[in-house]
Amino acid sequence: MSQTDCPTQRPTAPAERLWTRDLVLIILVNLCVFTNHIMSLSTFPYYIQSLGGTEAVAGICAAFFALVAVVVRPFVGWWLDNGARRVVLILGLLLLGLAPLGYVAVPALSISIGLRMVHGAGLSLSNSTTATVASDVINKRRFAEGMGYFGMATALASAIAPALGLTLMEGLGFTALYGAAAGIAALALVLFAFVRAPRPRVERKRLSLKGLVNKDSLPASCTMLVFMLTFGALENFVAIYATNEGLPSGSLYFVIMAVMLLLVRVFLGKLVDEKGEAVFVYTGNAAMIAALLLLALVPNTVTFCVSAALAGYAFGGLEPALQSMAVHTSTDETRGSANSTFLCGYDIGYGLGGGIAGVLITAVGYSAMWAAVSLACVASVALYVAWARHSDTSFSKLLAERRP
Repeated sequence: MSQTDCPTQRPTAPAERLWTRDLVLIILVNLCVFTNHIMSLSTFPYYIQSLGGTEAVAGICAAFFALVAVVVRPFVGWWLDNGARRVVLILGLLLLGLAPLGYVAVPALSISIGLRMVHGAGLSLSNSTTATVASDVINKRRFAEGMGYFGMATALASAIAPALGLTLMEGLGFTALYGAAAGIAALALVLFAFVRAPRPRVERKRLSLKGLVNKDSLPASCTMLVFMLTFGALENFVAIYATNEGLPSGSLYFVIMAVMLLLVRVFLGKLVDEKGEAVFVYTGNAAMIAALLLLALVPNTVTFCVSAALAGYAFGGLEPALQSMAVHTSTDETRGSANSTFLCGYDIGYGLGGGIAGVLITAVGYSAMWAAVSLACVASVALYVAWARHSDTSFSKLLAERRP
C-alpha cells in the first residue's frame, strides 16, 4: 500500500517539528521584554519610596500601569488581526526603552506615574505581539507544549530580572538600573530584526468596539484575571515584605519561584495537550493558597522558600495552560484579539492585585493582606468550574468528548 493510500499514517517528523529558528528568536525577544518589565517592576516600589511615596502610591502605580495596558491591548489585538506584526513590536520595544530613561531623567513622583503608564503601553504592544508571533510559528499539533516553552522566557526573566534589578539598584543606583532596562529593550530590537515575522494575508477589519474582545477566549481570560490578583500582590510587595520581616532577600524568592516555574514548563509542558487545563487550574490555585498562607501565618526562612516554590508551580502551570486554552482555536484573523483578550485579563488581575494589596497593607498590614488575597484562588476555581471548563475552547472538555 502506498503512503497516499494509508489514511491513518502518522505525520512525518518534520510535520511535528516544534523548535524552529523563529521560535527560538521570538522566545529570546520575549525574554528581553519581560526582563525589562520585571526588573523595573520589582524595584519600582523602592523608587517610589525614594521620591517620598508610600506602598499605597506604589500600588496605585501598579494599577495605572495595568489600566493603560488593558485600554491599549484590544486595539493592539485589532491591529494584529489586520496582519501587522513588525511595526507593533518595534513601537512597543521603543516605549519599553524610553520609559525607564524617563524615570531617571525626570525624577518626580507625578512624572513617574505618567511614565509608568507609558511603560504599561509598551508592555502591552510588545508582549501581545510576541505571543501572537509565537502562536503563528508553533506547530499546531504541539501547541500547548510550544506555548509552555514560549512562556519559559517569563520563568527565566522572573529568575534573572529581580536579582539583577535589586543588585543594580543597591550597588549602582537607579540610573544604572533603568539604563540597563533601556539597553535590554534595545537588544530585543536587534534580535527581532532577525525574526521572519509572519505577514498573514487576512481581510482587513474595520475598527469596532464589538470586534475588540475575542469572546471565545473570555472563559480562560476571566479565570486568569481572578488568579492574577494573587500574583500582582506577590510581585509588587514580597521583596519589601522580606526586608521588613528580616527574611532572606526578595531576590531569593523570585529565583526559587522561577526555577520551579521553569521545571514545571519543561517537564509538564505536554500535560495540557494530553490531559487538559483542569489539572493546573485546580492544583495551581491550591498551591498559591498555601504559598500565601505560609507568608501570612508562619513567616520564616524555610516557609519563605517553600512559599516561593509553591508560587512558581502555580504560575508556571496555570498561565500557559489558560493561554493555550484561550488561543488554540483561533485563526489568522482572530489570533491577535485572542491573545490581547487573554493578556487583558492578565493585566487587569495583576494591576488590581497590586492596587488592592497596597491599600490593604496600609490599612491592616502585610499578614492580613496575604491572607485576604488568597481568597482570589477560591474564586478562580469557582469561575472555572461554573463556566470555563464547559466552554468550547476547553482542552479538558475536548479530550472528554473524544474518549469512548
